[in-house]
Amino acid sequence: MEKIKQPSVAGTFYSADANELKTQIETFAQNSKNQYTQPTRAVIVPHAGLVYSGRLAFEGISQLDKNIDNIFIFAPAHKVGFEGLALSSFDFWQTTFGKININQEINKEIKEKFNAEFNDFALEKEHSIEVQLPLIQTLFNKEIKIIPILIGMESYDKIEEIISTYYDNNKNGFIISSDLSHFLKDNEAKKVDSITAQMIESLNIQNFSHQQACGLIGILGLIKFAKKRDYSLIRIDMTNSSAVTGDKTSVVGYGCWFLYEGKKNQFLKDHFSKFILDLCKISIRSRLEKIESKINYPQILDEQGACFVTLEKSGSLRGCIGSIIAHRSLMEDLLINAQNAAFSDPRFTPVTKEELNDLQIAVSILSAPQQIIFENEEDLLNKIRENQDGIIIKEGNHQAVYLPSVWEQLPDKKEFLNTLKIKAGLRPDYFSQTFQAYRFETVYIK
Repeated sequence: MEKIKQPSVAGTFYSADANELKTQIETFAQNSKNQYTQPTRAVIVPHAGLVYSGRLAFEGISQLDKNIDNIFIFAPAHKVGFEGLALSSFDFWQTTFGKININQEINKEIKEKFNAEFNDFALEKEHSIEVQLPLIQTLFNKEIKIIPILIGMESYDKIEEIISTYYDNNKNGFIISSDLSHFLKDNEAKKVDSITAQMIESLNIQNFSHQQACGLIGILGLIKFAKKRDYSLIRIDMTNSSAVTGDKTSVVGYGCWFLYEGKKNQFLKDHFSKFILDLCKISIRSRLEKIESKINYPQILDEQGACFVTLEKSGSLRGCIGSIIAHRSLMEDLLINAQNAAFSDPRFTPVTKEELNDLQIAVSILSAPQQIIFENEEDLLNKIRENQDGIIIKEGNHQAVYLPSVWEQLPDKKEFLNTLKIKAGLRPDYFSQTFQAYRFETVYIK
């Protein structure tokens, strides 16, 4: 006989009326701000009532690959305290839209391999899993199966282990259910959520607190998995409850990210090269014509990033300015560096309106610099990777940087390093025990 878990939050977190719920979710699709077409198999989505965070959750879940057969849902426990992970013993979970199948075969494997327990009592009144189900039922066919996993007192290592175990089967997808900050004033919440976003996007596990996200353990598990695989977490959107209620005195933050099987900067190049180059030209033109342009841009550009913008005219350099360290959104960095390259490079006169259409624009987006540890200059030269590394050198107040593109003009490692020293105001034969070097990589868009 089928065991069916009855809905706990239909009529509160989502509508108990099927037509009303269908109309609401259709509105989410119509109002979607998502500009990504890259399918994924793992997302972070919020779990408040659909009226508050449903659009964002819809956009995240709609990013999941439609070819998957199983969706693991990792969600925090709000109602019942317990140790470990809670699984459902039911065969189906009922919602306004009908039944959704629970994969008991995988449930049993998780129980045996990861010391999880069937705990229907913990799941009985919990909303953090159930609120995702009508969205899954809308976006996937009726054959889709779920593996609901409620997280009690457990380490994020366990979540990472489960994701790692099942990820290599491309029929499995993963939802991390979590809201962000809770009950702060709007301006305070935005600051906290911005820090949380930066930590997620830089795959920073250190110093993450439960005040930043109620689904912290699930998020950290996915971050650890992404870091191990050299994958990226890319922002879809962020908001908070005041966008719906208008009440800025006490808000709940919501964010949505998807897992990309590669590096973020390569994703930018593959999907947004033309947009980035056009954006730089728009920035220069707006300064020349003294106009402001409203630009609808993908949320990935709100992530922190560092870039160099290079201008050429008739094959000759016409300006190049950039940032070595990410300290603002990539959107701001592109807009500001494009204008600085055009109007503030001290080697050139400012670009004129007549020149604009003759300019060739190139953008280098930098990875975070990593210090090179070396014993002497010969060791440093051995560790520099020609045609791949951009290099930053520091000595006291002296500093200089070469982008990887400089290898085209200076293919010899020794000459590359010596001329970089000269650029920093040092002798080409200079070396000391306090000399520092850092490497970074770039994606080059031209």
